[in-house]
Amino acid sequence: MNDDVTEDWRARAEAAEAALEQAGAAAKARIIRAELKAEAVKAGMVDLDGLKLIDAGELQVNEDGEVADAPTVLAKLKRAKPWLFGGGKSSSAAASAPKPEPPRQRMASEMSRDEWLNARAALLKRR
Repeated sequence: MNDDVTEDWRARAEAAEAALEQAGAAAKARIIRAELKAEAVKAGMVDLDGLKLIDAGELQVNEDGEVADAPTVLAKLKRAKPWLFGGGKSSSAAASAPKPEPPRQRMASEMSRDEWLNARAALLKRR
């Protein structure tokens, strides 16, 4: 009976270790993809689908959780396939905000009769 319990626990431990290894490998793959995406945006990659051309299996994650070779790999890709990279702009970059303009008062001649009546009523209400 003890042998059966021991075998059961041994099988459970092996299954848990296998699941842990799979989870670690999946986490490492996600870290590599995220680091490559960040470096690709910095390098000016126009379409992040170009990352599929990189063999991520040869990249390693260091103890800080960063892919140390990512800039080098992307520099090689940029030399080999320059059309994947734009002139410094990326579709992932945020657009700049428009310049603020001071509020401008509308003239009565620009308003319809209903707009003028509403504006007049609001102005008289404030007095």
